[in-house]
Amino acid sequence: MNTKPDFSKNANHASTAPAFLSVWDIHAYYGESYIVQGVSFNVHEGEILALLGRNGAGKTSTLRAIAQIGSPELRKGEVWLDHKPLHKMASHEAAANGLALVPEDRRIIAGLTVEENLQLAQIAPPIGWSLERIYELFPRLKERRKQEGVTLSGGEQQMLAIARALARDIKVLLLDEPYEGLAPVIVDEIEKTLTLIKQQGITTILVEQNAVRALRLADRAVILDTGGVVFDGSAEEVLNNAELRSEYLAI
Repeated sequence: MNTKPDFSKNANHASTAPAFLSVWDIHAYYGESYIVQGVSFNVHEGEILALLGRNGAGKTSTLRAIAQIGSPELRKGEVWLDHKPLHKMASHEAAANGLALVPEDRRIIAGLTVEENLQLAQIAPPIGWSLERIYELFPRLKERRKQEGVTLSGGEQQMLAIARALARDIKVLLLDEPYEGLAPVIVDEIEKTLTLIKQQGITTILVEQNAVRALRLADRAVILDTGGVVFDGSAEEVLNNAELRSEYLAI
């Protein structure tokens, strides 16, 4: 007899609600490897969504498919941001329409200072995120603005990667493992920054192995398992459901 918990009634429960970012039945492949298998969820404007699951569940691949990075290849499904079809766009067009992916490796540009990294990303003229406003949110980056970006500490590089995304006047921030390799005190600082970013109306999708910290920060959670959605609901519901956490998050 199959005793595996069934949380399917929760999956995609918000898929018919008005959404700022809508991911609908996306399927993505690395070559012939079928990685993202019909993922659907909605994210509301100004919301923080935790995208969770065990290693190999398809979290990073889902982020990359949403951002139209090209690998994995999105072969079916739709992604809409503020009524615009990102699934019909190249990655640079999706970025121009307000989407930014901050990858796990941060990709700080060597040979450029903190300020030059920001200036390279900034649209001209800046609409909402001038350097002054960015430095108000990231005072440590202001202190380091003349320092080469790749010489910053891990936490400072993560701040720079997030700040660089904001410099493009984005609407949606996709974060892949932002806490990876960072001390808890630095994670605290980044979480405070993400809360401030939320207050500015930025929508965030957060992929993070430290599920408990992500859930405490997030408004809602989507859990993936073998490339599909198995839960879509409030972050608090996951925190309070030991069976769900054990089955899909191993916590």
